[in-house]
Amino acid sequence: MAHNRKKKEKKEKRLHRLNRKSGVLPVNGEKVEGIFIGNQKGFGFVEVEGMEEDIFIPPDDTNSALHSDRVEVVLRSEGKEGKRREGIVTGILERGMTEVVGTFLHYRDYGFVVSDNRKFAKDIYVSPRNATGVRNNDKVIVKITDYGDKKHHPEGIVTQNLGNIRMPGIDVLAIVKSLNIPDEFPDKVLRQADRVPDHVQEADREGRLDLTRLITVTIDGEDAKDLDDAISLSKEGEIYHLGVHIADVSNYVQGGSALDREALKRGTSVYLADRVIPMLPTKLSNGICSLNQGVDRLALSCMMDIDSSGEVISHQIVESVICVNERMSYTDVKNILEDTDADAKERYQELVPLFHLMKELSFLLREKRHHRGSIDFEFPESKIILNPAGKAIDVIPYETNVATRIIEDFMLMANETVAQEYCSGEYPFVYRTHEYPDPEKVEALLTLLHNQGVAVAKTHREITPKEVQTILERIEGLPNEAQISRLTLRTMKQAKYTTECSGHFGLAAKYYCHFTSPIRRYPDLQIHRIIRDNLRGRLEREGKTEQYRSILEDVARQSSVCERRAEEAEREADRMKKAEYMSYHLGEEYEGIISGVTGFGFYVELPNTVEGLVHIRSLRDDFYQFDQDNFQLIGEAYGKTYSMGQKVRIRVEDADPMERTVDFIISEGKLPTSDARITSDR
Repeated sequence: MAHNRKKKEKKEKRLHRLNRKSGVLPVNGEKVEGIFIGNQKGFGFVEVEGMEEDIFIPPDDTNSALHSDRVEVVLRSEGKEGKRREGIVTGILERGMTEVVGTFLHYRDYGFVVSDNRKFAKDIYVSPRNATGVRNNDKVIVKITDYGDKKHHPEGIVTQNLGNIRMPGIDVLAIVKSLNIPDEFPDKVLRQADRVPDHVQEADREGRLDLTRLITVTIDGEDAKDLDDAISLSKEGEIYHLGVHIADVSNYVQGGSALDREALKRGTSVYLADRVIPMLPTKLSNGICSLNQGVDRLALSCMMDIDSSGEVISHQIVESVICVNERMSYTDVKNILEDTDADAKERYQELVPLFHLMKELSFLLREKRHHRGSIDFEFPESKIILNPAGKAIDVIPYETNVATRIIEDFMLMANETVAQEYCSGEYPFVYRTHEYPDPEKVEALLTLLHNQGVAVAKTHREITPKEVQTILERIEGLPNEAQISRLTLRTMKQAKYTTECSGHFGLAAKYYCHFTSPIRRYPDLQIHRIIRDNLRGRLEREGKTEQYRSILEDVARQSSVCERRAEEAEREADRMKKAEYMSYHLGEEYEGIISGVTGFGFYVELPNTVEGLVHIRSLRDDFYQFDQDNFQLIGEAYGKTYSMGQKVRIRVEDADPMERTVDFIISEGKLPTSDARITSDR
């Protein structure tokens, strides 16, 4: 007790010194706990569960906290007007990072590792004996042995040398490692995968519906190798018979096995600029589980009868065996339907009527979703082209087309149908849910839209999907359409996996799940197991209902976490490669659209989707003030404005792949002829 009292007194004295130094006393020593988010400039923020805004921590008050640490914070008496609440870190409860991925920089007889994560603001000292064989500019993983203090850097030991930063693929690998994404399968998992047969066994056909004579096709990107969905479609009178056939991965990945545990650990496949990190070993994902053309494959088939209004009037979910007739690409189907490729029409002439029927049904389903208020966000996307050395040599914009929409519409219909059956039956299940947006964020968005001249309104406190849809329709064709769409999307909450069927706001759907991609998403694989156990009567007979209920909360939580991690990796890799591409175009001029305005400048997006910052300090023709309500920078002397959606001509000033940043400056010159390639609509 005496020891604890002395410890408390010591802490209070230290806090008093901190308060005296800062000149501000906290209210009654109000304390909170949260996660410290670092900044390379020395200050930080603390995220506290339940608090709407993060707490700002000035550089002198971080108490040597590092990014991701769980910390104790004492709040200052009151926040400055218009500013975040401030606090003082008084204790580090748990270190958040034990390893750091970064670049090794050699100095005389020692070295430092500069973290790739700029939020980890301190370089890590590494002694010569702890960096054997490591060279200057090598990407490394360093284990932290001492977290340092105000006067001393953290110290560490190099545990893995990934290779020199100039080697192909090392830059992307560093992102993968920094996010702790497993990129190699354990030997036990690979051995288990090797024991899986490479063709359908006779015993596995028992109890399955034989659909091998049904005309089925897959439609995917040209480079896709893990084909997990196939389509069949016919029409009798006014009724469409749609079959969505999904690879039955659950037949080969048993619950609780080494393969299953590794799949849950990964949660999802990760698609990066130069590689795919699969959820399952290649032998499964590209082999026996992939619905490859001309070979029998096991599937779970959702067979739907759909009327002329797009309503599913009956359905059946069955275990099946299928044999894909043709492996189609989005490009070929698009060209056939748009009549732009005579060779493709000739090559697939027997399937041409099927594709037109698909287009017809797709339109019906899309119209039905639109009528109920489904929100359709469409943003320009791009593909990054790399050379053999892994360097970005082109960024090609592409948009959705009739073929991608067909597959999207059919997969959505299957996902809704499966979710409705299992929600209505009150089975243990994993759903894909999307909650209503926060009303305060919606009000801020509506104010912005009003200031942008867009007439919008909502009838209740909570906005409806139909009202969001109306907003997107009213901005269609405006110069700032894509930018407002992004702001609207940011107002929405993130979709996640849950065990409760609470609906999907964005799709305006009461029931929704992920059923259609078990090769690359764990929730789909998990619910396939549940469906098969239900079809075979094992849920009740073998007591599996309670078994599933006991694990599904963790499955949903883990799957959501892994999804966020994969999205971050994909986003960071794209930002890095786009910056790398623009680093080869310094000094060149392009036309773009202002995609965001802040107090420190504005962002400009080029037609190839590359985004760069025009810093306010580079605007030397006037002194500019930030109009937050209207998202504008306004010149005080001459009244010149820079607003969202405005077209501007820029020159590429700088691009740093490691920082993942691109800097532009405003140019008044004419576009050079070389601009044609980067702004093409290929």
